[in-house]
Amino acid sequence: MSAGTRTAALAGRLPKVGVQQLLPGGVLILTAAALLIARPDGHYGLVLAVVPFVAAAVHGVAGTAVVGTLTVAAYVVLRHQLLEGGTGVWLIKLAFVAGAAVLATVMARGRVRERTLTHTRELALALQEGLLPQHLPATSAVQVCHRYVPADTDAGVGGDWYDVIPLSSARVALVIGDVAGHGIHAAAMMGRLRTAVQTLADLDLPPDELLARLDDLVARTGQNEQRPELAATCLYLVYDPVSGHCSMSGAGQPPPALLHPDGRVEFAPLCPQPPLGVGGTRFTALDLALPMGTVITLYTDGLLDLRRHHSDTALDHLARTLGSAGPTLDGIADHVCASPHNTSDDDIALLLARTRMLPPSAVATWRYPATARSVPQARAAVSGQLSAWGLPELLPSTELAVSELVTNAVTHGGGPITVRLIRDRTLVCEVTDTGDSTPRPRRAAALDEGGRGLDLVTQLTDRWGTRSTGAGKTVWTEQALP
Repeated sequence: MSAGTRTAALAGRLPKVGVQQLLPGGVLILTAAALLIARPDGHYGLVLAVVPFVAAAVHGVAGTAVVGTLTVAAYVVLRHQLLEGGTGVWLIKLAFVAGAAVLATVMARGRVRERTLTHTRELALALQEGLLPQHLPATSAVQVCHRYVPADTDAGVGGDWYDVIPLSSARVALVIGDVAGHGIHAAAMMGRLRTAVQTLADLDLPPDELLARLDDLVARTGQNEQRPELAATCLYLVYDPVSGHCSMSGAGQPPPALLHPDGRVEFAPLCPQPPLGVGGTRFTALDLALPMGTVITLYTDGLLDLRRHHSDTALDHLARTLGSAGPTLDGIADHVCASPHNTSDDDIALLLARTRMLPPSAVATWRYPATARSVPQARAAVSGQLSAWGLPELLPSTELAVSELVTNAVTHGGGPITVRLIRDRTLVCEVTDTGDSTPRPRRAAALDEGGRGLDLVTQLTDRWGTRSTGAGKTVWTEQALP
């Protein structure tokens, strides 16, 4: 290696020093030089007390302490130039310079702490914004609008979150929650809960059962991470645009507000439940029938500002605010968030959903007994309905899928058997029976006469699944419309 190469490599390892970092040392040298040539009968030595504060504005705690020490040492070295008033006065001035050095170090510590808190808050905010859905999925069930207002606190953002999850059979799940605490840990836990809810929602669990499993997850997480104070709130709501019914269950969340088409506002009568993380809670579900055009308002407790207002007063004010808002969801969201009543120092998450309903012409339902003759009857009914809808491209795959599902219902389930077609963004085919066994694909041997039905359904449709109905089960399939 040549000398020039070694020099370049050494220069690359050396830290880069900026002009600002050299400023305190330069001020110290210039001040000391000025004091050497100044008259000894003045108080010019006190000018050295400014140098540590210059260092505090540029360096961190260690750099400020070093510059402060050098400043005090310079004052000691220049003692013979600063003898006016005698030794006693000089000692008082020395104490003043030393106190300035200590104060500048404390200021540097506060400056570093403030910079660290700002960086942590910005990092937590970026993490939470990255974990929150940027674009909520469009569904035929609801029209949605959302807002997130972070609190302006040094502690960082909280764990408020929301989500819209499309479910089978044109249904949709609306979720809102809040993790206790602020900062990166709260934002990270929020992301874990959101992922868990999406996974559990894919299983088509009822709201109360979903929250029970989520409660166990939060409780186990608190035990594993030795965080007994870990707690979170959540509200999970499922809306069906075919029937206009919704089912909801909450854990520590305030009740959703329902803005009816006639302008009347009421709150869903949810039973109060403890937050997630307590463990062993028996959650209950509430079923409601909602008219088309109802605005479901989900929000976190930051909107109510319960630290300054009683819960009943805050809910009454929210009801008046919703009742006086405009007709559009964006207008309602802006009106609610801009209310002068909202002076909370907690984060605010708001999710609005206006309900829709599928027209009766988009749904066809048949009911059959659990007999072998029901299979060709169901196949013929589905074929006629697809022809009426102008979907001949889907006839072969749908007929075969219905034949397999109805055959399974006759063989392994119980009657009556309900077949339903839903024409939405996709074609949904449902077969409901009273059996409690969950169908699962299995590997059939070469000489087996059965066991290939669900494999065939998987090949014929885009996706399929099953869900419990309380009195049995529903097996559904989805196919993209041509």
